[in-house]
Amino acid sequence: MDSALILQPTIEVPGVDLEAYMRSVSTVALLTEQEEKALAERLFYHEDVEAARRLVIAHLRFVVHIARSYKGYGLPQADLIQEGNLGLMKAVKRFDPTRGVRLVSFAVHWIKAEIHEFVLRNWRIVKIATTKAQRKLFFNLRSAKKSLALLSQDEAKAIAGDLNVSVKEVFEMEGRLGAHDAAYDAPADSSQDDENMYVPANYLQDTGVDPAMLVEQEMDSGFAYEDLAAGIKLLDERSRDILQQRWLSDEKATLHQLAAKYGVSAERIRQLEKSAMKKLRTSINDDYLFDA
Repeated sequence: MDSALILQPTIEVPGVDLEAYMRSVSTVALLTEQEEKALAERLFYHEDVEAARRLVIAHLRFVVHIARSYKGYGLPQADLIQEGNLGLMKAVKRFDPTRGVRLVSFAVHWIKAEIHEFVLRNWRIVKIATTKAQRKLFFNLRSAKKSLALLSQDEAKAIAGDLNVSVKEVFEMEGRLGAHDAAYDAPADSSQDDENMYVPANYLQDTGVDPAMLVEQEMDSGFAYEDLAAGIKLLDERSRDILQQRWLSDEKATLHQLAAKYGVSAERIRQLEKSAMKKLRTSINDDYLFDA
């Protein structure tokens, strides 16, 4: 379903003016059960896009209501609403009017699922919940805690029993919820000496620009090239030409092209190539052993 066809011009975009958006969706009249069923049947049986648009717009206020319950995660309310709207669109597309339930009851799952995914993707740099049980714990632990203080052993046991997880997982998730992402660089307005600040940029080693490593890599590359050139000179002219044509040319020759050139079979060219490669590897390895 094309989202561009669903939102009409009279509905503001959440990210532009959130208050104006909330006012506009609150003025949209709710559908009666008969109106909703008629629109849902038009969409279900005839793929009527206009019916889908009206169903979505009539339920945007419910997305706002659900998104408000996720304020505690420190994410922009407009973004939460946008994600919830995506869930609403998916629900409308999948809604079956023959099931005998109202659209809002069916859509709640899809709206929350999209918001949950958005929260998990953006709340922390490192994934905070990966399994289904961890996700359930993540979204329920905040409301299950009776205060901002750390959980006691008894409280953790009670929460673990309610959510069907271990006490250890409860304490681990509590620690993740209370943790904060550390910036890689020092704050731009910091007045402290950059060298004394405890930030990753100051104590993580970057081996990619180590002068000693760069010199060593350059020397290794030079030695490898010299050994390769010396090894090729030890081959007979035909073997040297085969390797040149097969491996060192911009436009590599095929076995059949070289076979035609030398008046032998393609299989014979393959054997000569294999033998030349073996001699070349032996020559290079012998040079390294000798140097060592």
